[in-house]
Amino acid sequence: MNKAPEWNRKILLQSPLFAPLHPILAGLETDHFPTLNDCNALLTARHTPVAVQNGLALRFVAQQSGKLSFEAQYEPRCYLTGEVQMRAHNRHDLFNALVWLTFPRTKAAINARHYHVLTNGTELPTNAGRGSVRDVSTLLDESGVIVAYADVELAGLLRDFKWKELFWQRRKQVRPQSDQQAMEFFLFGHGLYEKALQPYVGMTGQGLLLAVEQAFFNWPLARQLTHLDGLLAEHLAGHCRSTGDLSPVPLLGIPGWAADNSNETYYDDTAYFRPGRRG
Repeated sequence: MNKAPEWNRKILLQSPLFAPLHPILAGLETDHFPTLNDCNALLTARHTPVAVQNGLALRFVAQQSGKLSFEAQYEPRCYLTGEVQMRAHNRHDLFNALVWLTFPRTKAAINARHYHVLTNGTELPTNAGRGSVRDVSTLLDESGVIVAYADVELAGLLRDFKWKELFWQRRKQVRPQSDQQAMEFFLFGHGLYEKALQPYVGMTGQGLLLAVEQAFFNWPLARQLTHLDGLLAEHLAGHCRSTGDLSPVPLLGIPGWAADNSNETYYDDTAYFRPGRRG
């Protein structure tokens, strides 16, 4: 068995990158690397049960190895039985479980998209071999960032790669807990959470923009998360069919997410804050 990776829950609870997971992390009540039993205990403690889209209750189970039948593979098994496979002492799988606990409706919607594509056989494979719907579902699941906005101009700046204007000139509208805030970023992808353990310049997420009312930015975090979970799950039912529907987000440009981004010249680094345009 591999040595359990270092785990410091207190540091994560102080990091703005991990803010969406703070309610779940606070409920762990343990300073050792969370186990399968710890994750299932969090499921049991929820007031609202978590279920996959066919209605079966979710639970975390040890990952199987070797040659598996279709029904025993990750996505089909999750959809058909409600069982999410986890490897022991694995950061990536742990964050996947924590995101399930934070955004259960969206995770169930992503799993259902994978399962339906796998079983209906109507999609042509892309370069990644999965088809466009599975490609964008995987990208969102691994590297997604939910971008909640109440100002369409801010959304346009993000889509058009106007990073300095967005993060510096319109900083008060993007800064968390500002009285002028009209845009907020929530990490969703469990792969991003793993990277966020050691943030680095170049760290980029794939943003999915969701319009919200201005009052959203004054809501408690728990209410914001529940609202976004419902919005995103509904959005995935009829939208987000290709990777072009996501927008790159240089995460360490978000005000407060990096110690040195309080300087205007930080945003002159075009190797990170790349200009671009939609084709």
